[in-house]
Amino acid sequence: MSKDAVNTLRQRIRTGLRDAAWWARDYLYAARAQVRSARGRDAPDVFADGEGTPIVLLPGIYETWRFLEPLARALHARGHPVHVVTELGGNRRPIAESAERVAALLISRGLDDVVILAHSKGGLIGKHVMAFSPAGERVRAMVAVATPFGGSRYSRLMPTPSLRAFASADATIRALAASAAANTRIVSVFGVFDPHIPEGSELAGARNVVLASGGHFRVLDDPRVVAEVIRVAE
Repeated sequence: MSKDAVNTLRQRIRTGLRDAAWWARDYLYAARAQVRSARGRDAPDVFADGEGTPIVLLPGIYETWRFLEPLARALHARGHPVHVVTELGGNRRPIAESAERVAALLISRGLDDVVILAHSKGGLIGKHVMAFSPAGERVRAMVAVATPFGGSRYSRLMPTPSLRAFASADATIRALAASAAANTRIVSVFGVFDPHIPEGSELAGARNVVLASGGHFRVLDDPRVVAEVIRVAE
C-alpha cells in the first residue's frame, strides 16, 4: 500500500471515529432534551410577551415546542416575544397540514415581521408557509437548524409514513425544493456531519452557516443558533 493510500485510510478512520463520537453525543443530547420536555411545566404562552421582534418556534418531528425551550428562554430574555404552535403537538402530521396550523396562528395572533426558529422538519413547515401561504408575507426570515431541504436518503428505510415523507422523491419535498424564491429569507444552520441527513442542509440562495461540530440535535446547543436569530431579528 502506498504512503498516500495509508494516509487516506488513516484520515477515513479518524473521520469515522469523530463522526461516531458526535453521533453518540447527539443521541445523548436528544434523550436529555426529551426528558426535559416531558418535565416542563411552564404554560405555552409564558414567553409570548415582549417588545422585540416576534419569534415563532417550529420543532422537528416527534418533538414538542419544549424541545426548543432553552432557545426560547434565551431569546425571551432579550425582549423577544416567543410564540409556540401547540396545535402541532408532537409534529407527526404532514408538512402541508402543519403549515396550515402555523399560518392560522400567525393570522389569529396578528403577528407580522416574524422570525421563525425551526429545527429539522420544522424548517420544511416554515418554508411551506413562506412559499405557499398568503401568511408567508408575515415572515421576515427563518433560521432553520439541521433541516432536510433536499430530503434524506435514509427516509426510505424508516418504519413509519411520517418518516418516509422525507424522501427526496416525495411530492412535498420536491415542491419545496422547486420553490427557490423563499430561500433568500432563510438562514440554514447545520453541522459538518448530520447522521440523519447525509445529503446535508445546504440551501441554494440561503445564508448557509456551517458549525464546527456535528450532529442533528446537539447542534441546537451551539451559540451560533441564537446568534443567527438575533442577527436577523435585531
